[in-house]
Amino acid sequence: MSIRLSREEKERILKAVEEDREFRYALMGLLGYTELLERFSRLEERQQRLDEEMKKLWEAHVRLEERFQKLEERFQKLEERIYKLEERFQQLEERFQKLEERFLKLEERFLKVEERLAHLERSVESLQKTLATVAHRFGVLSESAFREAIKGIVEELFGASAYRWTTYDKEGVVYGHPAEVEVDVVVKDKKHLLVEVKSRADTSDVLELARIARLYEAEKGVKPELAIVAGFVSPRARKIAEKLGVKIYTYLEGELEA
Repeated sequence: MSIRLSREEKERILKAVEEDREFRYALMGLLGYTELLERFSRLEERQQRLDEEMKKLWEAHVRLEERFQKLEERFQKLEERIYKLEERFQQLEERFQKLEERFLKLEERFLKVEERLAHLERSVESLQKTLATVAHRFGVLSESAFREAIKGIVEELFGASAYRWTTYDKEGVVYGHPAEVEVDVVVKDKKHLLVEVKSRADTSDVLELARIARLYEAEKGVKPELAIVAGFVSPRARKIAEKLGVKIYTYLEGELEA
């Protein structure tokens, strides 16, 4: 038996479906839509979770991109620093090579200087032996002649200036009373050497040269080195010279006593 609804009844049912929520759900349940609605609701929840997951994944992707960009920037800076270090290392290698070349040249020059110095030492040694032999044979050594010979050798072979320094000792530093004082001076590379030439050197000669050095330093403002060149030097004079820093150049030692 079929039921036929009038037009007014149909309109009332449709209006109730639109306006009455409970009636609409009841009708849908009768029609079998309840299960579909639940499944659709679950689908909506899953879709919402998927949206949230996609959002998290996107945020993570953005963060990874930012970190990757920062890593690229740091890697680029690191490459630039490595390039600069390589350039500096190459420059250091070039400088080290130049230093090695200069060092080799200096070694060569040093060897040549050593050879020249050895030659000069042999020449001076030969001359000293000759002069000492002459002094020994004749029993006398001309101090003035010897002084001139030494002056010529110093100026010619060593390129130093040699002269006779004369001053008036008004305070009596050297002899204990005002007097004129003389000494031979050799100047080389800002070094001053006071040289006393004697045929025979005794204790008094060493002490006198030490006092002349004090006078020279007071007037010149330079502390000189001291040397005595003699044919004969007494053992006692040699000991005092060693204490006072006076160099002795001789080949024959006399038996003089102070």
